Amino acid sequence: MIHLYDTLEGEVRELRLRDEGRVGIYLCGPTVYDLPHLGHGRHALVWDVLHRWLAFEGLEVNFVSNVTDIDDKIINRAAREGISEEAVTTRFENEWWRALEALGVAPPTHAPHATAYVAPMIEVIAALIERDVAYSTDDGVYFDVSRVEDYGRLSGQSLESLKSGARVEANEAKRSPLDFALWKLAKPGEPSWDAPFGAGRPGWHTECVVMSLELLGEGFDLHCGGLDLKFPHHENERAQASALGRPFARHWGHHGWVMVGEEKMSKSLGNFTSLTDLLATTDPRAYRLLVLRSHYRSPLEVTPETIADAERSLERLDALARRFALAPLAGEHLELASDHDFSGPAGQLRGRIASALEDDLDTPQAVAKLFDATSQANVMADRGDPRGAAQLARAVGALFGAMGLRLHTSDDEVDETSADLLAKREAARSAGDYSEADRLRDVLAGHGWLIEDTPTGSVLRRA
Repeated sequence: MIHLYDTLEGEVRELRLRDEGRVGIYLCGPTVYDLPHLGHGRHALVWDVLHRWLAFEGLEVNFVSNVTDIDDKIINRAAREGISEEAVTTRFENEWWRALEALGVAPPTHAPHATAYVAPMIEVIAALIERDVAYSTDDGVYFDVSRVEDYGRLSGQSLESLKSGARVEANEAKRSPLDFALWKLAKPGEPSWDAPFGAGRPGWHTECVVMSLELLGEGFDLHCGGLDLKFPHHENERAQASALGRPFARHWGHHGWVMVGEEKMSKSLGNFTSLTDLLATTDPRAYRLLVLRSHYRSPLEVTPETIADAERSLERLDALARRFALAPLAGEHLELASDHDFSGPAGQLRGRIASALEDDLDTPQAVAKLFDATSQANVMADRGDPRGAAQLARAVGALFGAMGLRLHTSDDEVDETSADLLAKREAARSAGDYSEADRLRDVLAGHGWLIEDTPTGSVLRRA
């Protein structure tokens, strides 16, 4: 079974499953108020690799990743642009799913929206008030962190240490600056839901604890996300579950940031690069390969040079696919080891890749071994062993497919994602939505395609 670094325990340990043969994973999803940046792309890709590998090894994976569609940032953007909150969330959620589709991220089993779970959130908040671990003020309901004995354990800090480093706030109604909002009373014109403690909306930290428990049940296997979520978001989720007496995540996983110089990439710092822009100008597979070549817990710096290097590496892999006419793999489909032939040297390669990935998802080592096998397959073919070379090459393609990296077997082979984008562009043109048609043309250009409009329809050609 795979071993992963457990943030709570501070060590790499086996992912011990609640139910044999089944894995329940919760990944904190986007707050849909802006375009996704490169950090969001890494966030999706890292855990997509884990999702795919567990499925490849024959486990049934229940992968839940939420959408936060009610938040102060959404409300502020709607007010700034003079549009509804729903218009904001619809627009940017669509951008999120388009980006993930282009990256070849497998869809989650469930993608719950926060607004669909407000009723159980109200029930949880009422239970916390009843247990005297939450209190009402003139602007909402807050969680009293002092009532949780080991608050701060996930982030590796004591309560007193966290208090000393907390930002001083103007809200004098809070008992402690660390206490966090469970419910925010609505201001005039803001979206709200009726609750016993006043009309308002849930706090961010309550959303995920409710959705994860509702969809995965108590004691689910893995809760994951970026390092920036470890505190306060994940700490506060864990605190609520603890105060309710409900077993929460058995294992916690966090990935490193995408860096810009010495700073992490984030919207709040204003240094983010739109994932949409990257995907419009480069092969999306290059970003996946770049993520695979960096250990998930390490920082990742994305530059034109590192992307160009990844694209050159893709050329080697595509050349292998063309030489051995490998069947196209990956995309939304989850590869299964049982669908491939891993006899002989191919089985030995699979074992080496499994050893790397099951040792804290060591994708850099796995990628290095697959590139070694790529060279070995070419040498075997050159030396007169076409059968053995083809078998090894097919294993390379299958194992890259298990990590979501699709190899192109022909310069003009149109993958499912690109074909779908072309169909959507045709529909946009037919509807007279030329702005959307131009946008989709640019996305396809980023995938390395030129569009030729012919009397019988549009076709794709490699740029």
